[in-house]
Parts: sequence; structure tokens; C-alpha cells
Amino acid sequence: MASSVSSWSPRTVEEIFKDYSSRRSGLVRALVNDVDEFYALCDPEKENLCLYGHTNESWEVALPAEEVPPELPEPALGINFARDGMKRKDWLSLVAVHSDCWLLSVAFYFGARLNRNDRKRLFSLINDLPTLFEVVTERKPLKDKPSIDGGSKSKNSTKRSSNDGQAQRASKSYDESNGEEEDEHSDTLCGSCGGNYSTDEFWICCDICERWFHGKCVKITPAKAENMKQYKCPNCSSKRNRQ
Repeated sequence: MASSVSSWSPRTVEEIFKDYSSRRSGLVRALVNDVDEFYALCDPEKENLCLYGHTNESWEVALPAEEVPPELPEPALGINFARDGMKRKDWLSLVAVHSDCWLLSVAFYFGARLNRNDRKRLFSLINDLPTLFEVVTERKPLKDKPSIDGGSKSKNSTKRSSNDGQAQRASKSYDESNGEEEDEHSDTLCGSCGGNYSTDEFWICCDICERWFHGKCVKITPAKAENMKQYKCPNCSSKRNRQ
């Protein structure tokens, strides 16, 4: 396997989430954007094959690592064998489920030394992104597909901006909230300061990475958000500038 899994060892919540997001982007590309190429590479006549997502947002179909135990948790083995025995969409969905499991296993392998609160924050960040299964089965819209420009987003029951035509984000304000909403988002953490969600504060969601932020942490007011067609958090903005 021509992989660079040992090129870095993420330690912090932010580094591990970046690793997760990059590998996820590579797998999304394989299962959605490059699906015909991926399908052709998974020839059932070949040996046990695995689907890898790499930290440079690329993907690879390759043989598993030879060493035991491997340097990192390995993806599902032999995904190619069932390819022709199932409907294409069902097979892709099954690969997506196993790939979701692999992404989580890698993230929590790196996060083994995190404390309880940091593990909770890491999982909250991960859980804010649609799973590969949800993307492949179109249960949730794809947020990081290059050919799609933005798209509406909200958490369940989250109140949107008063202008539906510009509802690329959802603001959470005290006047719009109720007890049920506060319970629903009680595990939402600010992507900047890590603070918990509160109904008496304005929040905004990044249209690129789907992380939520206190408006004050990213210097966005409700009035400013109202006139924005798309919001990019500081991390996504700096990433785009580096490309």
C-alpha cells in the first residue's frame, strides 16, 4: 500500500479532526466523484482489496498492510469480492458503512490519549458532518463535493435566518429558541472556543465544514450574517487561500 499513514501523528482535537476530515474527503471522492473508477478497480477476481482515504484528500484501492498489527487500524478487507453479487448502489452503501467505521476507528486511535471532554468534543465535530453512508444513499446533502456550491444547511429544528433566500446558515437566538431546542443542541460545541451551546447566544454554522461557532468568537453579528450568502469559518477561509 503506497500510503503515508506515518507522515504525521495528530495529537490535539483539531489535528485529529483535520485528519478525519481529509481522509473522509478522499473517501467521498472515491464513492461519489470517482465512483466509476473506484468500481472498476474493485475487480472480484483480484486479491483482498481495501479502500483507503489519505490525509492529502486522495483515495486508494490497495492490498492491506502486511505487518501485524498494522500501524493504523485497517479498513474492511476484501470489499471487491461482493461487488458483482449485489446491486451497485447496495454494494457502494455497504462499502460506505464500513468506511465510516474505519474513519472513526482511526480518529479514536489517535484520540486514545485525549481526556473525556476532548473525546466528546472530537466526536461532536465528527458527528456534525454527514456520514459517508448518508452521502452515498443521498440521505443528507453532500457538503464537501467540489461540484456543489454551498447549499442550505441547518440542524434539526434549528431556526433559520428570516430571509429564506439566504438561508445558508442557521442562527440560534434566545427569542427563537425553546427548551426542546436547547436540549437537542446541548452537545453542540463551538469550533473556536469549545464552549457549549446556549440559547442566549448567537451561533453560526460554516457552510464548508459544518462546524458551529459563537458569533462573538468569529466576529459575526446577527445583522452581518443576515446579508451573507455563504459563511466560511476562519479555518476554511485560510485553507482556501492556501490552495
